[in-house]
Amino acid sequence: MVVELISVGTEILLGNIVNTNAAYLAEKCALLGCSLYHQTVVGDNEERMEDAIRQALDRSDIVILTGGLGPTKDDLTKEVTARVFGRELYLDEHSKERIEAYFGRIGSSRITENNWKQALVPEGAIVIDNHNGTAPGLIIEDPEKGKTAILIPGPPNEMKPMFEQDIASYLNKLQPEGIYSHMVKICGIGESRAETMVADLMDAQTNPTLAPYAKTGEVHFRVTAKAKSEEEAEELMKPMIEEMYRRFGDAVYTINEQETLEENLVALLKEKGMTLSTAESCTGGKLAGRLLNAAGASEVFNEGYITYANASKEKILGVKHETLEEFGAVSAQTAEEMARGAAKAAEADAALSVTGIAGPGGGTKEKPVGLVYIGCAVNGRVTTRECHFTGNREKNRDYAVVRALTLLREELLAAGQQQK
Repeated sequence: MVVELISVGTEILLGNIVNTNAAYLAEKCALLGCSLYHQTVVGDNEERMEDAIRQALDRSDIVILTGGLGPTKDDLTKEVTARVFGRELYLDEHSKERIEAYFGRIGSSRITENNWKQALVPEGAIVIDNHNGTAPGLIIEDPEKGKTAILIPGPPNEMKPMFEQDIASYLNKLQPEGIYSHMVKICGIGESRAETMVADLMDAQTNPTLAPYAKTGEVHFRVTAKAKSEEEAEELMKPMIEEMYRRFGDAVYTINEQETLEENLVALLKEKGMTLSTAESCTGGKLAGRLLNAAGASEVFNEGYITYANASKEKILGVKHETLEEFGAVSAQTAEEMARGAAKAAEADAALSVTGIAGPGGGTKEKPVGLVYIGCAVNGRVTTRECHFTGNREKNRDYAVVRALTLLREELLAAGQQQK
């Protein structure tokens, strides 16, 4: 099954916004076993949009269009696609009711006339409810020609949930065999080493297959199986996943694609009935922010401190002046005292500290840019790590955050084993 992507919007064409939708959809379609040979970006122009749609339908079975489903005059995707398929538009009462309900939920009674434009749908189209906005998704099928157009809203916070909840299952049903997968997520092991550890599995793969994806500070392996049912696919993937656990051990923190490292940590802290605090210098709040991305973090996160200046390290965290004088702010000794101080100040069971030189300036021969020390206190025991990163300022800070989260996970698991 050949799928083609068309991203609609002059703002994408001119580079005003980054087209993240295409990257997301390309990966998802590939994982569903679809062949993808072309991607197109077209502006909000009727004639050029129609040409793009017709050309895509000539060479593909399914065309997925994102964007151009809004209430304004330059939102033309639905109208142009309907014309290509020879369909008239009609007012879908169900969609109209959902638009009214949406405005009611956000406390607005000011529904303008052009909002009803989003309730117009092509004859015979499958309407996909939008649970995060007002524009419904649409699937327009032409069984005689074997062609289909799928229209999805452009905002990623609407597009992604709609694709995952409805469009992916629709595409999967069109395949003679379904494609199913799990993402084995690993932290604390570098990309090169991780790939080496499973090189034989990748060389011997048939069904299921194993593919690596490098993420900032993590390595993800997608295990994918082709089968007639999800149950059959699970049976095919089970031995591969068990082997991954055997080789990587506790470095595997989840096989749930949606679960993040911070979510895993919050769940682990809840399970242990522990609380956490953070003390940051070079990461400037990124560590706390990452943890607070996880739902339920308020149950385990006590306080976060940004102690960029030495004076604040002393005043808030109780770092000794002598420690700063003798070893400097960027040192294992300071990281240790920051972690101890954060746990004490917040009355938390655990604490993470980060201090380093993110760059681009500030480095010396003895302490170069990218040098970061991380401290982790768990029930009064402190472990420190010395890290050397080689990216730009943002990358160094991002890697420091992931390394800190990984260290916390390792120490929490170790503490649990010691209790046994």
